[in-house]
Amino acid sequence: MVMAAIDFQLLANAGFPPVSFQPGEVIFSEGDKGDKMYVIRSGEVEVERSGKIVETLSAGGIFGEMALIDGSPRAATARAKTACEVAPITEKSFLFLVHETPFFAIAVMRALADRLRRSPP
Repeated sequence: MVMAAIDFQLLANAGFPPVSFQPGEVIFSEGDKGDKMYVIRSGEVEVERSGKIVETLSAGGIFGEMALIDGSPRAATARAKTACEVAPITEKSFLFLVHETPFFAIAVMRALADRLRRSPP
């Protein structure tokens, strides 16, 4: 899984303008429209579902990809745990990356599979 994180970190620094968030600031909320995914450039982000923290992600981690892939509303809330910088990836950029860089698609699938394996039943 480390290899995928390294690739996502490289992606975050490859021309996607960063957005900064302060500790406690909401990046997106459960139920929001999912029109982009995010790669963490620095800091930490907590993902919470129904008010319970289910995951803490750091630099190189991705989040928000599920809603982007299936078009459903956000299944969780993402909040900055620390000051952080994230690189938003739009649906158009995501589809381009999947088409032009098959390893990107595999890395996203691995990240999703890892997240599903770690989620409680």
